[in-house]
Amino acid sequence: MDADKTKTGPLAHLKGDLLGGITAGIVALPLALGFGVASGIEGGAAAGLYGAIAIGVLAAMFGGTPTQVSGPTGPMTVVVAGLAASMGDIRYIFLAVILGGVVQIVLGVLRMGRVVHYVPYPVVSGFMTGIGAIIIALQLPVMLGADPVKSPIDALAGLLEFIPETHLVTLLLALGTIAIVYISPRITRAIPGSLAALIIGTLAAVLLDLDVETISSIPAGLPQLNIPPLGVEALKAAIPAAIVLGVLGSVDSLLTSLVADRITETRHNSDRELLGQGLGNIAAGLIGGLPGAGATMRTVINVQSGGRTRLSGVVHGLLLLGVLLGLAPLAQLIPLGVLAGILVTVGIGILDYRGLRDLLHVPRGDAMVMLVVLALTVFVDLMWAVGVGVVCSSFLVVKRMADEAPAEPGGAGHLHPEVHDAFHEEPGMGVVRVRESLFFGNARLLEESLSHVHEHEAVIVSLRDLQFLDQSGAYELGDALKRVHDRGVHVYLADLQPATAKLLERLKIAPGIIASEHIVTSAEEARAAIELTARRRTGEPSPTVA
Repeated sequence: MDADKTKTGPLAHLKGDLLGGITAGIVALPLALGFGVASGIEGGAAAGLYGAIAIGVLAAMFGGTPTQVSGPTGPMTVVVAGLAASMGDIRYIFLAVILGGVVQIVLGVLRMGRVVHYVPYPVVSGFMTGIGAIIIALQLPVMLGADPVKSPIDALAGLLEFIPETHLVTLLLALGTIAIVYISPRITRAIPGSLAALIIGTLAAVLLDLDVETISSIPAGLPQLNIPPLGVEALKAAIPAAIVLGVLGSVDSLLTSLVADRITETRHNSDRELLGQGLGNIAAGLIGGLPGAGATMRTVINVQSGGRTRLSGVVHGLLLLGVLLGLAPLAQLIPLGVLAGILVTVGIGILDYRGLRDLLHVPRGDAMVMLVVLALTVFVDLMWAVGVGVVCSSFLVVKRMADEAPAEPGGAGHLHPEVHDAFHEEPGMGVVRVRESLFFGNARLLEESLSHVHEHEAVIVSLRDLQFLDQSGAYELGDALKRVHDRGVHVYLADLQPATAKLLERLKIAPGIIASEHIVTSAEEARAAIELTARRRTGEPSPTVA
């Protein structure tokens, strides 16, 4: 009996949490150092580690996503880099980080966490691709051996100047780092590619006595408490930046929470997650650390390595603390070219290949929104990009629904997809009827509606009433169908309208996720196919037609 209790008690996932936390911490080490250097602030490598520790531990302890691993991320680092270029006093940046954490706590108290569900996919796609492009662009001068620049525009514009003065050793070191990141997983997965690249690149520079720039030294020991100024001038400079950091960090974290939900088949608490992220960022600002958010790659690695509870995130942070206390002096040996190579692979990983691949297949309006958000992210401002994208997407939905409404009587009172167990008298069969519209505003509800279908051996998804489907809705439908299919449920798509069928075919959802033989003209046809399959399985003869 005691053994059973252990299996279901608080230590049930201890081994997985320890392994997940340690693995995530190993992956986070080079990223924390790299993001710190890329931030452009003085002593950036140390700031990256401080932020990873503070946010990693506190967000895990008090957040609402048990498997989430938090720390400095690409979007947050890009904002800090912009602040470092525009603010004269570094203390104002840390004040903005602290106030950004306060903004997150306020958003959590006001129960604003669910708002992230209403960010359209094209906006997220353009934003993430823009962030990836910025990270890559900012590292190009560093790879060539030039001094870091503050903006992607300066980086791209200065390439003609940087290329003739390329420092060949630095470039070869950076290219070798990129190669190791991608090749090492094919050789062994015992050591994460980024860590292998960091170790090999640093050893090569030290043993060969290469003439390359390295990161600044990291002070050994615990960081000191740093209370920023609170005067009128400081607040005027910090508050606008704090709003950007708070909102961006919230969106970044909650998007990662959605990823964690999908791979663990759980549900996070959005408002509590904002509370944990806010506390972590406040602590980071108080010790001179970079702001951060939920980190998708580190979270996925944590789950894949066995992490299931918040202990794994705490272990990740404590591992980085151990590195800070024991190995900090060695950090000054890490070449900037190695970190630049690692960050380029991070930027490449952030690019939304799904959205880019389907750019010519999705509705034109969604494609235009994605491109506009991408351009604004890279060349203007992150928050302007998101705001303009959401507004444009909303106008598109209003226009499309206005165009479609006269074609289908019944009004707009059925935006919520509902599960209708129409065949409840026959075991193992159910039907989901999706109502008139499936778009970014209600697409997330589809997952809730399909949460019960695993109780059936087969399910029919009827799209007879569906008149409006955008990119967000199509992707959500495809993801939901795949999750149901992966549970062993036979899924049939019925009653597709021509426009819907065309979009799903272009996106390789149906046929694709759903086999062509499971795409039928009516629910009755699907019912007959399910009944025939059941008879064949049980050996019952098919009814004869008189």
